[in-house]
Amino acid sequence: LQTMSENEDDWLALKPQEPSPSQCCGSGCKPCIYDVYEKELAQWERAKAKRDKSLLMEKKEQSNNSELNPDTFTAFNISSVEQLTEDTYQYKFELPGNSSLRLSLGQHIVLRGMVNGLEVQRAYTPISPGNAEGYFEVLIKCYEAGLMSQYIKTWKKGDMVFWRGPFGGFPYRPNKHGELLMLASGTGLAPMLPILQSITIDEEDETFVTLVGCFRTFDRIYLKPLLQDLARYWNIRIFYVLSQETSLEKLPWSYQENTYTGRLNEDLVKTIINSCRRKPFVLICGSSAFNEDMSKYLKAAGIEENSCFVF
Repeated sequence: LQTMSENEDDWLALKPQEPSPSQCCGSGCKPCIYDVYEKELAQWERAKAKRDKSLLMEKKEQSNNSELNPDTFTAFNISSVEQLTEDTYQYKFELPGNSSLRLSLGQHIVLRGMVNGLEVQRAYTPISPGNAEGYFEVLIKCYEAGLMSQYIKTWKKGDMVFWRGPFGGFPYRPNKHGELLMLASGTGLAPMLPILQSITIDEEDETFVTLVGCFRTFDRIYLKPLLQDLARYWNIRIFYVLSQETSLEKLPWSYQENTYTGRLNEDLVKTIINSCRRKPFVLICGSSAFNEDMSKYLKAAGIEENSCFVF
């Protein structure tokens, strides 16, 4: 009987751990961390019923073949760290040879971090073009009290970081929409960039785009050179809404005519929609409060729910 109970303890030690809520990024991933857990639990139950531990051997926690995979975490090497604003960083990750992540537009990947022995997962959207070869880049805002931020703040060039994916995305097709209106707050800019870049690269794509970037101050606008380049295309307009700037006088003159101070409110949303060249399809990405506000303003402006996509 002694050996039987010891055996029970052995099996319990091998039982997969149920994810804690902090591990689920809440972005509707398929498979979600909970799906992966269910699969591993079923595998453990089969092995235990047959008393055959070798049935658990196929379980691979993480892979080192540098291929992104939705089910397992893969290690990627940080090749550069660039601070963009006081709390926002751009991280570049190496891909072997000249391989690419092959993401479709606006897809996100999930990062795994360990903080005080606790595993945390968060979703981020790479800002590099989906077909970028040999690397991918992610824009991350670090929060003072954020669990994942505590882990990210320790990153240095050469560190290995674990990602899985890709998930989600916006099913964009060239020329499907006459005009895209992108409403982005802070790092909500991330999923918009690959879509913008794909439109500017494709000479056949004549979609108009109006991007509205909401930031606190002029200094907090990310990736200004890239945005300025994009704004030079005939079919792309970029507006900035700066909630904590009181006057436009201090801004470079090239920004003055397309920048608003204060918050992006219902009136400004209506004004921007009325200035669109065609009836827009709207993409929204920001905090949950921002997303809710935007959905409310769009409804008031007569934009139906089926003409919006929230990242």
